[in-house]
Amino acid sequence: MGKLIYATIASLDGYVADKDGDFDWAEPDKEVHRFVNELERPIGTYLYGRRMYEVMVYWETVGAVAGQPSYVTEFAELWRAAEKIVYSRTLAAVSSIRTRIEPEFDPHEVGRMKAAEDRDLSVGGPHLAAQAIRAGLVDEFQLFVVPDIVGGGTRSLPDDVRVGLELLDEHRFVNGAVYLHYRVTG
Repeated sequence: MGKLIYATIASLDGYVADKDGDFDWAEPDKEVHRFVNELERPIGTYLYGRRMYEVMVYWETVGAVAGQPSYVTEFAELWRAAEKIVYSRTLAAVSSIRTRIEPEFDPHEVGRMKAAEDRDLSVGGPHLAAQAIRAGLVDEFQLFVVPDIVGGGTRSLPDDVRVGLELLDEHRFVNGAVYLHYRVTG
């Protein structure tokens, strides 16, 4: 049985994008990127909303660009090897391999996928993750908190949910970022 993991990079005040929609302040450095690569190895399927998919599809071709650091090409390879499901009513076509579009997020279908998978699933993007969290589908949270306060924007976690968590792991990075890994307890 696979776990559903919500992994995100957020500001100290809890945003994945600032009020202008920018997230350049969250770009991982080499150390963080390599750490993320290790976390991505068990992922067999990514679940995305349209906006997050449009950000992540960058990884479809970046690894083929000459001169990229090894940690960038490694992440691109991991991303391309995984299945991707994009939940969207407006996206007409995908531009990445192993990708399909579903018109709506169906909690029962995601629960069935978790039960049938031998690899983990990852839900990407705060809006889709909020639906999965509300449905009680998220098993683990992997949060990267960066040392920036952005003062508003897109929140990383929904406001209207309460979830009990157990801290499984933590890690400090030289750049001041902190990784927090939690398991849902109730």
